[in-house]
Amino acid sequence: MLIPRRITDNIFTWVFRVFSFTGAAALGAIVIFIFAQGAEPFLFSTSDVLNLVVERLDRVTVNGQVYENHHGFIELPWYTDTVTVQFVNRRGTDFHEERELVFRLAPDNNRTTLLHPIEAGEDGTVTHPDAYTTSVSYPGVFPGLQERIHIILPEPPYNFFDFLSGLRWLPTDLKEYGILPMILGSVLVCLGALLLGVPIAILCALFMSEFMPAKLANIFRSGVELLAGIPSVVYGFFGLMVIVPMIKNTFGTPAGNSLLAAVIVLAIMILPTIIAVSEKCLKAVPRSRREASLAVGASKMQTAFHVVLPHARSGVMAAIILGFSRAVGETMAVILVAGNSVQMISNPLQSVRTLTATIALEMGYAAERHANMLFSIGIVLLIMVFALNSLVLYLRRRGGEANE
Repeated sequence: MLIPRRITDNIFTWVFRVFSFTGAAALGAIVIFIFAQGAEPFLFSTSDVLNLVVERLDRVTVNGQVYENHHGFIELPWYTDTVTVQFVNRRGTDFHEERELVFRLAPDNNRTTLLHPIEAGEDGTVTHPDAYTTSVSYPGVFPGLQERIHIILPEPPYNFFDFLSGLRWLPTDLKEYGILPMILGSVLVCLGALLLGVPIAILCALFMSEFMPAKLANIFRSGVELLAGIPSVVYGFFGLMVIVPMIKNTFGTPAGNSLLAAVIVLAIMILPTIIAVSEKCLKAVPRSRREASLAVGASKMQTAFHVVLPHARSGVMAAIILGFSRAVGETMAVILVAGNSVQMISNPLQSVRTLTATIALEMGYAAERHANMLFSIGIVLLIMVFALNSLVLYLRRRGGEANE
């Protein structure tokens, strides 16, 4: 028995709606999650309490509260001004000393500074593992088994403008999260790739569209599509083995991993995308435009550059922006050849790091605020890609109106 066509159409309509809604909901959930994680460091502190950690101390008294064989964090109120720790310091098998250690916090409401302990004793060593942690170590019964006390302050909300304009990225010790060098590095790498790759790509597309025989053009078109499907890590490995040593030997630099190497690799990577899209736009130019130009005495070269290319300019611009979008989101190839140093560069032979490289390199070990800051970098990338895609749509709409 055949099912009526009206019923099958309704079934497929609802199936398409369900899949469309599911895909849109999943995409929206991902975007919301990224924005929630990325915005958290600028809105909230990392904790609402002070944390004290003791190592190899069986019994301690913290602000009058006794803790025996305590493991983990000892939480103290946010508004605590002074932390007093009393314990027995064992310096040897026969010697025990009652010890009192006092931490004085800075008198600001943000609790962003912790002063040195008032009294650490001659055998106490004070260190600062990071900007919000102070540790005091005492010799234990055996060498290498020091008794330690750590007080950890919560990190206050980070300033968004310091995030965008900061020059230092030191997430593990000084807790500084400035991404301006990485933003400039990403922009310079992408602009350099465009300056190097766009003229070559447009000339190749114009040659395939206007001057190359049809059968040969089909072969070259297949080769371009094949290049577009090569994984980025292969391009990066090629750059690491060929381009990086070439730059090192040519310019006599200590290492060839540099902005210039990243620009060359990305320029090679965006060529297939720009060539393929541009060639299709050039082929779409009406034949009547070419014939009219040739009829008034223009050569084939003049027709290609002064008639065909200007008529397809919106599509060519869209191809360039799509290539730029791929360059912005590229990760593996840039990691292999760029050097990945967070610094403001003054010449193209210096090492550079991009935004995507930072996420890929540090997400494996990042935690707490550091991980949230990597999500914040992801938000910056999302905004950049969204702006580029909006520009593509605008150029296509404008080009369509001009053609009409």
